[in-house]
Amino acid sequence: MCRNLAFMLAASVGLAACGGSPAEPPAKQIEKAAADLQKGAETAAAKGAQGMAKGVEGMAKGFEDLAKGLSAMAGGDPNAKPVNPLTIDALKSALPDVKGWEKGKPTGERMSSPINYAEAKVTLTKGDSEINVKIVDSALNQLIVAPFAMFLAVGYEKETDHGYEKGVKIGQYPGWEKWDSEDKDGELNAIVNKRFIVQIEGRNIDGMKVLHAVMDSTNLEKLAREK
Repeated sequence: MCRNLAFMLAASVGLAACGGSPAEPPAKQIEKAAADLQKGAETAAAKGAQGMAKGVEGMAKGFEDLAKGLSAMAGGDPNAKPVNPLTIDALKSALPDVKGWEKGKPTGERMSSPINYAEAKVTLTKGDSEINVKIVDSALNQLIVAPFAMFLAVGYEKETDHGYEKGVKIGQYPGWEKWDSEDKDGELNAIVNKRFIVQIEGRNIDGMKVLHAVMDSTNLEKLAREK
């Protein structure tokens, strides 16, 4: 199973690199990480308990290198050290208030060990339409930002029979959006200050302009000021 995971991760990164960005160093780093993951799994299987310890160590190093490579592709700093996440209340204060939409009660959670992380979220409703907004403080943990590398690759775009997804700029920040015209569902995301992940998902909405209006009402400047 671990061997398959290594190949799957390497393949997903290969898709991200197709955007044409000059990401050769991260790509090489990711290739090595995938190899480390596979080698660790094989070592553990071949040598029993003693090999398991060495295998786990190798896999951990592989995941670390993989996260650094993906983070670099996502515009992050692969050498950044994790910091303390913001408080729940601080994140809640950046959540949007949108005229004409009823705002539910914001909620949040925060973890400082073993992984630094915090998030706040809220639901907006208007008639049969619903929008969920979530702000995640990655606290500069590469494993949290890394999964979004493919969507942030330069020139990323994908079309379906009734929708699309593509990379976009949210002001000065990198992001991506998805739209399904059949279900009238959409998603708009941004990475702020290489740290905060702002995710906005809408159901039964009139179009992406609705989600862009919600993003405009989210206090991205407050997040950008955080170090």
